[in-house]
Amino acid sequence: MDYGKVRVRFAPSPTGPLHIGGLRTALFNYLFAKKNNGDFILRIEDTDQARYVPGAEEYIIESLKWCNIKIDEGITVGGLYEPYRQSERKDIYRKYAKQLVENCDAYYAFDTPDDLEQMRIRLKAEKSSTQQYNSITRGSMKNSLSLTNKEVKQRLESGEPYVIRFKMPENEEVTVNDLIRGKVIVNTSELDDKVLFKSDGMPTYHLANIVDDHLMKISHVIRGEEWLPSTPLHVLLYKAFGWESEMPEFAHMPLTLKPDGKGKLSKRDGDRLGFPVFPLQWINPVTKEVFSGFRETGYFPEAFINILAFLGWNPGTEQEIFSLNELIKSFSLERIGKSGSRFDPEKAKWYNHQYLIKKSDDELAELFQSILKEKGIDADLNYIKNICALTKERVNFVSEFCDQSYFFFEAPTEYDPKVIKKRWKENTPDVLKDIIDILNKSEPFNVENTEKNVKDYILKNELNMGQVLNVLRLTLVGSAKGPALFNIMELLGKNEVITRIEAGLVNIIK
Repeated sequence: MDYGKVRVRFAPSPTGPLHIGGLRTALFNYLFAKKNNGDFILRIEDTDQARYVPGAEEYIIESLKWCNIKIDEGITVGGLYEPYRQSERKDIYRKYAKQLVENCDAYYAFDTPDDLEQMRIRLKAEKSSTQQYNSITRGSMKNSLSLTNKEVKQRLESGEPYVIRFKMPENEEVTVNDLIRGKVIVNTSELDDKVLFKSDGMPTYHLANIVDDHLMKISHVIRGEEWLPSTPLHVLLYKAFGWESEMPEFAHMPLTLKPDGKGKLSKRDGDRLGFPVFPLQWINPVTKEVFSGFRETGYFPEAFINILAFLGWNPGTEQEIFSLNELIKSFSLERIGKSGSRFDPEKAKWYNHQYLIKKSDDELAELFQSILKEKGIDADLNYIKNICALTKERVNFVSEFCDQSYFFFEAPTEYDPKVIKKRWKENTPDVLKDIIDILNKSEPFNVENTEKNVKDYILKNELNMGQVLNVLRLTLVGSAKGPALFNIMELLGKNEVITRIEAGLVNIIK
């Protein structure tokens, strides 16, 4: 489909860390823009100053950078439509809010919080189906529709606090043509007179995003389905400003659901259920509470992008592993589903595993070496590389190499009692002494020679293969775990292997 010049925006609020649902919104916007040779714009919607959280804006920028989602225009790179931070555009919103009032599409409202509460109490007592500020109730409230012009002027000149509300038309059908959900029709009798401009001099999302999207020539608004109920108001605002012919197309994405599919994945679900829901670790600047991040958990950014892409979108093929460029080529809004998409923590690990095993052993070794150094282990990089090659099929994260390979760096001091009870027999010490002699004579000391010589000995003496090999592993590792036994032996080297078997004979017999 040819969309002409595509311009999309990601417009998060700096009210806390960026949830994976928000980052998925950024990704889908980015993929759509790049697929159609368009621009991806980052705009910060910080109009709710009461909920502003220090560090949140920097967190958003760092998250996008980690995911390799490049900004074409916005707060970090500038552009033709600066500024891109809404708190720096207050005068623009005030101008357009007053224009709506002058055109009778909005009005001043002077109601106090107590007035609004009393209205709700009264409507509830009257058993009204809705307790909201709308075409029915506005006439009984303190606003420029119910007050005289003189009273309104006096209140404004005296500096009395006010908000500007949209004057919702009565009993009018509003049609939203959504690129994902199709035609959505809402009657304005179901909608209230939303606040567009607040008493603190800041606009609400409804006014600011319409004005900015128009002035910044946004062609498509791709956002979460939680904004679908507000879209009829946005359509009416475009009409009120006379911008209907330039209105962007809308696409509302499905929710990201909890693993059990019961409800939206929340910011607190992750640590409660044992997986991250934020791209990066977040430390609450007030409470110092720490929330885990995909990056710090050990996910590769390219795997994380792949995980996000499949939350609500599918390529229509069996392919599951996509590079960012492949996602750009394959992406389309038509392949986004309408229903919510379950976040599957185990599938997320699977994705990371797929990317890990595709990485070169050299790259994995460098990553693993930095972890080892933090633990005070100084090992040769080539040795680490061989360990990674041997164990990478067993891990999902680089950090898990430690659990799968600790015995390569340290001889066992304890031995699994279950293995001893099951495998250690009366003749085991004599068998192990024979194996020491065999290994001493094995030259070169590699997988092929050691495996052939040891197994030939076991067969010749009609011993139990599993029993012998398991106690041999026990002396080298301390348990029944680890990769192929003879690969372990080759990596440890002849001297270390024989030293460990001899130590096992002494310590296990005790």
